Amino acid sequence: MTTGAAEGREEMPGARPEWSGRKPKGAGSGAASVTGRTDQSPFETERLLETIISRGNMMAALSRVVANKGAPGVDEMPVTALKGYLQQEWPRIKEELLAGQYRPQPVLKVEIPKPGGGTRMLGIPTVLDRLIQQAVHQVLSPLFDPDFSESSYGFRPKRSAHQAIKAARQNVISGKRWVVDIDLEKFFDRVNHDILMSLVKRKVKDRRVLKLIDSYLKVGMFEGGIISPRQEGTPQGGPLSPLLSNILLDELDKELEKRGHAFCRYADDCNIYVATKASGERVMTSITKFLSEQLKLTVNQAKSAVGRPWNRIFLGYTMSWHPTKARLKVGDKAVAKIKDSLRKICKYGRGWSMSKTIKEANPKLRAILWRQWKRNITRARNLIKLGLSGDAAWRFVRIERGPWATAGTNIMHRVLRNSYFENLGLFSLQEQYLRLQRVS
Repeated sequence: MTTGAAEGREEMPGARPEWSGRKPKGAGSGAASVTGRTDQSPFETERLLETIISRGNMMAALSRVVANKGAPGVDEMPVTALKGYLQQEWPRIKEELLAGQYRPQPVLKVEIPKPGGGTRMLGIPTVLDRLIQQAVHQVLSPLFDPDFSESSYGFRPKRSAHQAIKAARQNVISGKRWVVDIDLEKFFDRVNHDILMSLVKRKVKDRRVLKLIDSYLKVGMFEGGIISPRQEGTPQGGPLSPLLSNILLDELDKELEKRGHAFCRYADDCNIYVATKASGERVMTSITKFLSEQLKLTVNQAKSAVGRPWNRIFLGYTMSWHPTKARLKVGDKAVAKIKDSLRKICKYGRGWSMSKTIKEANPKLRAILWRQWKRNITRARNLIKLGLSGDAAWRFVRIERGPWATAGTNIMHRVLRNSYFENLGLFSLQEQYLRLQRVS
């Protein structure tokens, strides 16, 4: 059997597809490669479910879920068992999906500590539900993403946190030297289901897909042997949550664009850049009201503020006060972590030359990037964008090793040259050392 769903070919109803695990063409390039187009009409979106469960799309989803690994859900099935399970159960699952009878299992509640204190709640779906969510995401993303704001950078193809940081810097250089720093209180836990589904319905006309998405929003949370129903929120942990969050927050983006504001948004982190403090305070008041009344979201007053960009942290970075340069600087918390690791290098390297010390210190930034990229699919995509071939990128990310070991490899040094960080406006210790050597 070929991976013919990319050409619109379907297997016979009830037939068992060959879950060979072979990655179909275009599996690494997003949903557009699966559907073959991004301009589907409302009529075509009435039969989206057939596209979602087509062989090509499901194989691409399987490849991603397996590559991302991840912990088991409530059924304790590891991702390594998913392929064998599908070989036996896919005909039944497919028929349930087509009939609108599929019911996702509860998500496993997990709380992880935040760097600044407190915890972040994650909802871990079963690997089967992660597969179905990923398949839905791959088809819906090309429908919604082209209309998203240019100032939105989170969870989008060919966009990154570093692009958001560079755009923020340009806003400050342009003369907008006050920032309205908005922090949404427990955003992923507070998403209003009715508002979100009304926005999804603008482009998705297939009632079966709408019912499936709604079931994922309302599925219960499993903790301590008890399943709690959920009336709001889309907990982080499933492949569909990032897209749904962008669909909702695109309403904020469009409101800011309508008002003519310069802004940068990455997921629920939003910075709006204005020329004066008075303007910033007016924007804070009006946008807080808009979020509360229109999207039923709450601004965290303790963490939000109108201030100078060099006194605020955006995605782990701040910047200098200089009116024309606004150099990027790593935030204080990240600096404290780096200092701890550098102290160890300096302690154990007392007999080293300065050049060797710098060589040992350089991988720190690369390790930070590797950790920020998190998932294998994100890491592979970024390595490919930096010039590594697709096959080499996938081979590299699948090697089991920690971030520090990865940061010190030849591949990371080759694709993440010092010029990459200099283009972000970061200060080069090595360049300053070499310059001093030339002068002396």
